[in-house]
Amino acid sequence: MTRGKRTQAAELEVRLLREGIIESKHQVQAVVCDDRGRVLSVAGNSETATFARSALKPFQALSVTATGTLDRYELSDRDLAIICSSHQGTIEQVRQVFNILWRSDIEASLLQCPIPEGKSSRLQYNCSGKHAGMLAVCQQRHWPLNTYLQHNHPVQQLIFGKVAELLRMPAAEFIHAHDDCGAPTYLLQLGQMASLYAQLASGQNLDMERIVRAMTHHPTMIAGEGEFDTELMRLTEGELVSKAGAEGVQCIGRTGEGMGIAIKVMDGAKRAKYAVAIHVLQQMGWIDPSVGEILTESFMTLGKFKRLEVIGELSIL
Repeated sequence: MTRGKRTQAAELEVRLLREGIIESKHQVQAVVCDDRGRVLSVAGNSETATFARSALKPFQALSVTATGTLDRYELSDRDLAIICSSHQGTIEQVRQVFNILWRSDIEASLLQCPIPEGKSSRLQYNCSGKHAGMLAVCQQRHWPLNTYLQHNHPVQQLIFGKVAELLRMPAAEFIHAHDDCGAPTYLLQLGQMASLYAQLASGQNLDMERIVRAMTHHPTMIAGEGEFDTELMRLTEGELVSKAGAEGVQCIGRTGEGMGIAIKVMDGAKRAKYAVAIHVLQQMGWIDPSVGEILTESFMTLGKFKRLEVIGELSIL
């Protein structure tokens, strides 16, 4: 990541108001970068590091687009979207995951993601699409299927290499750990995550362009009805690509313009990251006022007596 003149500014604060009285506060950092890694705007510190969690999924999906796996098994953009998803386990979404396995001639029992509490199948786990995509790549490349989550497995090394290449950093410098689903995730600076999403949305890479098209054309696959990523991409009609991660991570790219946003709520609160995303998108002029009003009503109005407000602005570098 290329550093700007400075990369630190005041954090944003999200307040939960109960009938106008402050009840809780969340501290949030946010960074805007271009596709060359330059920090354009910041609240907090662009070098704050956090695990990318599910915001990494579009880049894990590069293993599918870059290896010819999509064409080999005649997978569709809907399949590619579910590979990038953190889905709700609906019948439609589960069937899409199963379609990937069926076309790749892979048994569902080979999935190594957990079975969700109260459910009966690994297919219903929110990361099952990502796992199915990894298995499809392994099948296509004749790599071992039963060890695909190990960090030294060829499919994980392929993903690792793609991320390192995009960030123009030696792979040896990255720190990894296991996500809740068992797959490796990476400790990245917020500026690095924003730069990744700027590159994803830039339209300069055919594999990433196809991933963006799949996500924005099939937003219901990415999360589900009423979820932030789905509603934002649906309302902006392909202008923004959005992917949430656990523990207060949210990333957004503006398609065709090579700009990306990365957000981290320091206490991990989901409600705060959506409030900040709306606030930052409005400040950057990336959403129309009418879209902002709809999102505010859905994600910042928490009931009859509670609402969220964001204090502070991004500092323009």
